[in-house]
Amino acid sequence: MDERTGILVVEDDHTIVDLLRSNLLARGYRVIVSIDGSDMLQQLAESAPEVVLVDLMLPRADGFDLCRAVRERSDVGIIVLSARRGETDKVRALNLGADDYLTKPFGIEELLARIEATLRRSRPAPTSPAVAAMQVGDLRIDFDAQSVTKAGRRVHLTPTEYALLRELAARPGQLVTHAELLKRVWGPGYETQTEYTRVYVARLRAKLEGPGDPELFVTEPRAGYRFTTRP
Repeated sequence: MDERTGILVVEDDHTIVDLLRSNLLARGYRVIVSIDGSDMLQQLAESAPEVVLVDLMLPRADGFDLCRAVRERSDVGIIVLSARRGETDKVRALNLGADDYLTKPFGIEELLARIEATLRRSRPAPTSPAVAAMQVGDLRIDFDAQSVTKAGRRVHLTPTEYALLRELAARPGQLVTHAELLKRVWGPGYETQTEYTRVYVARLRAKLEGPGDPELFVTEPRAGYRFTTRP
């Protein structure tokens, strides 16, 4: 298989497909295209892309359903490309596993920057906290191995979920603002996208906080979050 980073484009507008293909190829990416989404899962399995660009409005598939289907099968980065500008659509896509949401029309340089940011999260730099591991009740975070277990069982986190957890857990008890989390996890330019942190903290709570467990992620209204180490 071609070792270049693969980008799967799920888009029915041929003009946009041609624009994306030419620019991505020029920057050394391998490009796979699914025009209507009907063969997207087959392409995902066969071509092993690292990022999927998904249009929400396709003639033969629903983009939200595609986000869900991809996330159920893979940790691949998902960037939604959509003409829908409403916050409800963005939050829904993020809840279904999208890592990012870009509205049309968009600049190609902005999209390329978001692809690079998504790839950085899936290939985290070795910038772990001062400790190698952390235990909070029955939750264990192994920063060296980049793994999380709860009551001895591995908890599967996507790269974006893990990156957010790492940033919070690295400073236990400290307030980490929305802007700082957004900049460090998603990258520069995301500082006002507070729905990203809100949705992804909710995803972490759903995976790491069970009924009766102490609150791990404390919300500071309009400010940010604290990771608590209280057992």
